[in-house]
Amino acid sequence: MSFEDYRGVWVFIEEKEGKIAPVSLELLGAGRKLADKRKVELGGVLIGDGVKNLASTVFEYGADTVYIYDQPIFKLYRTESFMKALLHCSEKHKPEIILYGATSTGKDLASAVATDLPTGLTADTTELDVEEDTGLLLASRPAFGGNIMATILCKKYRPQMATVRPKVMKALSPEAGKTGTVVEEYIDLREENMRTKVLEIVRETTKKVRIDEADIVVAGGKGLGSAEGFKLIHQLADTLGGVVGASRDVVEAGWIEHHHQVGQTGVTVTPKIYFAIGISGAIQHIVGMKNAGLIIAINKDPDAAIFQSCHYGIVGDAFEIIPLMVQEFKKELVGEEANHV
Repeated sequence: MSFEDYRGVWVFIEEKEGKIAPVSLELLGAGRKLADKRKVELGGVLIGDGVKNLASTVFEYGADTVYIYDQPIFKLYRTESFMKALLHCSEKHKPEIILYGATSTGKDLASAVATDLPTGLTADTTELDVEEDTGLLLASRPAFGGNIMATILCKKYRPQMATVRPKVMKALSPEAGKTGTVVEEYIDLREENMRTKVLEIVRETTKKVRIDEADIVVAGGKGLGSAEGFKLIHQLADTLGGVVGASRDVVEAGWIEHHHQVGQTGVTVTPKIYFAIGISGAIQHIVGMKNAGLIIAINKDPDAAIFQSCHYGIVGDAFEIIPLMVQEFKKELVGEEANHV
């Protein structure tokens, strides 16, 4: 394999119901930095039915080239059809790096493509860089239960591939009117030859808290001692109009449901304010909240790792501190309401 034949950074553009997934726009921002460092083009791969009009958005968020497969067979995502399209495009144009969002679609597609090419795949990446001279992708992610950060290299195969968690990277500000090169591709796939059919899409009707969309997240850890003690987190969140987050230990202990979990095996959040209460600060948790606008930590242990990742730290007993905070916040909120009357 001659690595000289492989040039360019690609992002798989995930589309659903005519809209581009936010993680794809975030990856275009990350991909732009990698491409500029390597002095190569940034490409977006758009697969779907009636998706050509989305190319303008891909350009505005940083791409130089958009490769488009616009056929009825791609109306709904299936591993087989999307994999064949991406393989066809990759083998024809030979990118050196392909990035995917670590969504259910992105993870499924990336693993299938990696197996067929074949090449390596780093999953659930939280940091990306590239060696300017060698072109080696430096894909980092927590390992060994979140105790260390591991940087994974794919030295022998191309393209290098990684899935990246939503909310970890930042999208560029869109450049209105930016254009680029559109490459329309076609692959002869027939419905009768597909091994799977999408018979029905069942939407989840149970309303769940979306902590990744909240402006204020109040997260608690095992330092609160028990499910009874964890009620303090709900009190503070309710007072501030925020949502409740949790560490992995709390979820595993059954104090709260999994969709509240923040971290490598949970959700990545980017709120304006993040409270970390009774949370030690393991790497696997930090990667899920490190991009918050303001991080406030409360912990009895002055040497807790969480104090290395916060903007403000309070050393003390949460059972004494939080009731005082709730009391003061309520006073402020009542005062604000009075001023608006």
